[in-house]
Amino acid sequence: MKNAQSMTDKFSIGLSVMCVMHCLMLPVLLSLLPTLAGLPLNSELFHVWMVAAVIPSSIFALALGCKQHKHYRLLITGAFGLGMLVLAISLGENHIGEAGEKLLTLIGSAFVVIAHLRNYRLCHTNKTQDCACPNA
Repeated sequence: MKNAQSMTDKFSIGLSVMCVMHCLMLPVLLSLLPTLAGLPLNSELFHVWMVAAVIPSSIFALALGCKQHKHYRLLITGAFGLGMLVLAISLGENHIGEAGEKLLTLIGSAFVVIAHLRNYRLCHTNKTQDCACPNA
């Protein structure tokens, strides 16, 4: 259980960073490498699968951290970010435009990353023996 929380924090941070990179770098890559244009990376299905992977790993890691550290603001921050990601998918570019969808996704991802980074740091600064978090 000690490594599970740390691993899911890192996994969620990685997925959120990958989402940000996807939003920011895909247009550049598509313009530079026309062969990538045929890949379905820009489809809504990609966003749905990314959020489907981020939600359970984030909830698991942040819940474990909150259980040990009692810093419930982390859970609220993460939930807010996840909510923004779900809202971006739900509204889609048909309702809020492509720029609005990207903005919601980037802000939501930032909140998720901030929550996980804070959770990860608290795990490594916690010196109690009964904490389920790995100490550095």
